[in-house]
Amino acid sequence: MILPNKKYKIALIGYRLSIGGAERALANLSIFFEQNNIEVHNIIVIDAVSYSFAGKLVNLGKLKNSSNGLLNKFHRLRFLNNYLKQNEFDYIIDFRFRIKPIQEFMIAKFLYKTKVIFSVRSYLIDHYMPNWSLLTRLMYGKCYQIVAVTNKVKVLIETKHQLKNVTTIYNAIDIEGISKKSQVPIALDFQYIIGVGQMETNIKQFDKLIEAYAKSILIRSDIHLVLLGDGVHKSKLKELANLRNVAAKVHFLGFQDNPYQFLSRAKFFVLSSLNEGLPNVILESLACQTPVIAFDCLSGPSEMIIQQQNGLLVENQNVQKLSEAMNLLIEDTDLYKYCKQNTLLSIAHFSMDHIGKQWMHLMGIKMKNK
Repeated sequence: MILPNKKYKIALIGYRLSIGGAERALANLSIFFEQNNIEVHNIIVIDAVSYSFAGKLVNLGKLKNSSNGLLNKFHRLRFLNNYLKQNEFDYIIDFRFRIKPIQEFMIAKFLYKTKVIFSVRSYLIDHYMPNWSLLTRLMYGKCYQIVAVTNKVKVLIETKHQLKNVTTIYNAIDIEGISKKSQVPIALDFQYIIGVGQMETNIKQFDKLIEAYAKSILIRSDIHLVLLGDGVHKSKLKELANLRNVAAKVHFLGFQDNPYQFLSRAKFFVLSSLNEGLPNVILESLACQTPVIAFDCLSGPSEMIIQQQNGLLVENQNVQKLSEAMNLLIEDTDLYKYCKQNTLLSIAHFSMDHIGKQWMHLMGIKMKNK
């Protein structure tokens, strides 16, 4: 039942408010909720905050000591338990990875005493629920809702675990905010394409992006490759660029707080990931009016890219096809212009207003009159 005059109170629980797509989705949602007269508490596990957010911050990371032993973990869990009890939240929305079955069973069954929405943000659903379906159903079968970040993730959860309380709500993006940030000048004085993501693991497969770039016509067209991100794999990627004789045109610019100023000036963005959930960077690129080329990996790209309308979907993991797609967007100027002009229109249904309304409807909360 919708209570129009009630002041709702929601806890958003995530790992941090920095770096990742899930974290940015949490931050954006906190702002939307506060704008709609909801009291928001952002509870994070790791002491890392760089995104703008609204509401109260509860930073459990500051309670972590150097040993992070069992006693310290118990202390943090007890603090969280007491905090949830004291505040009597109407809803808890959990954005975290949940990879420790015993710990997560205790949290789901004993700490969370109100309506809980568990978010599943990757096609690798074992990062969010146990592989053993009986345990998954015991933990999550009677929760208020499981929100999958794509339709393919939703179908996988329903098929594998026979859960009935699953819905899809996409990530939202702040299109106006991205547009403003994209106008900040940069110092690059050459044409380029771009890849964005962490380099701590090889999940983004920048090695395949470099391989595809090295095979393409972009080198002789003097179009460079810019990579934003940091991690232990960066040195190997630099070695690969040297090995393929493209080091002079491949630029490693590290992590950027404002990637939009680089995305907006790129010819196009390329996603070469092994797998994804709903990669925000595709939406962010399109919000910068920059077309996208992506492997048709599981999951996300096929639910954002409209073939030859705002970009190109490429046969999954086919480096040669990825290179050919790059060539096509450079050689076919009419196709490129058509994709570029459709970018903003293609992501209208990912706006914060549209996605926020879906969250409000899911919880039965009336929108604030504007």
